Amino acid sequence: MTDEKDTARLEAEGDAAADFLEELLDILDMDGDIDISVEAGRAKVAVVADGPSQDLKRLVGPDGEVLDALQDLARLAVQAETGEISRLMLDVADFRAGRRERLAEQAREAVAKVRETGTRLAMPPMNAFERKVVHDVVLAAGLGSESEGEDPNRYVVVLPAS
Repeated sequence: MTDEKDTARLEAEGDAAADFLEELLDILDMDGDIDISVEAGRAKVAVVADGPSQDLKRLVGPDGEVLDALQDLARLAVQAETGEISRLMLDVADFRAGRRERLAEQAREAVAKVRETGTRLAMPPMNAFERKVVHDVVLAAGLGSESEGEDPNRYVVVLPAS
């Protein structure tokens, strides 16, 4: 459970990341609003557009590669300002939110297949965010999972009930 002190610290992380992202958007001459929240014990910052988000999608890049790099930069900006290592989560144009839903559906399908066959099932390689989503869905379904392999080819294996 997050207490008031932790919430204040996480909000400060969000503010530091928002300042960094606002400067970046100004430099790139891009429009976007920044939403800051605290979810699941971490700061979450989202860059959203009022209208079509085509410009912002450039900040996502293929398979979220640019978004991952921006998240790392935002975390470094937070660390430079606060002196603390950040676990900040960044989303742009709802990419991660949409990706979370698609991954949850894939995880539910994998759970159904493992229950049907009784054998373990390896999923395709994923980044840490994606693996966490899958692990959470599998756990909620009452099965186990583990990550195997080395980045960037690390993947989740869904395990049958023991």
